Amino acid sequence: MILSEIELRELTGRRQKACQEQALRYMGIAHKVRPNGSIVVLKAHVEQALGLDNDTKVIKEIEPNWSAM
Repeated sequence: MILSEIELRELTGRRQKACQEQALRYMGIAHKVRPNGSIVVLKAHVEQALGLDNDTKVIKEIEPNWSAM
């Protein structure tokens, strides 16, 4: 999913597209600029840049402690 115009403004704290793009670059958030000049940012990129990366969770399988026997 992509950020809405309002979410993009809230994230960057900027209203002008050039300033929003500069803020995104500074924060290290991947984005694209459409031919009409609007900015596209995936919510997943924002979550990853801000430390909420759900894909990196490792589930450890529970195994018996064989050395205890």
